[in-house]
Amino acid sequence: MRVKFFQDQGLEVFLAKLKAQGWYELFTNTQLGCSQPDIAEFYANMTLHGDVISSTVNGVLIEVNAQALGVILGVPATGFDLYVREDKSLLSRERLVELSRHLSQQPGLRSP
Repeated sequence: MRVKFFQDQGLEVFLAKLKAQGWYELFTNTQLGCSQPDIAEFYANMTLHGDVISSTVNGVLIEVNAQALGVILGVPATGFDLYVREDKSLLSRERLVELSRHLSQQPGLRSP
């Protein structure tokens, strides 16, 4: 993740929250390698059933819950359920659209 991009977009609060939750290092450590095509495939195939995230990458089924994913990634998992829940009512629709525009770099975006 490019920290400067988030700073330029006025999303310092997002960075502060990553730090407070113990996830900042995971997102900003450029020494951690990952395959972008594999990540794209993971997200394209991802489903959420209860507290289990399932996906298939290169024909391999991956199933983890928040606690297991936290251990694998070396980050705290407390509160992860708030990120993946379908109910996003804590934020207004307008705020969700605004955040989506910033993060996707698509100023004309009309839905989150």
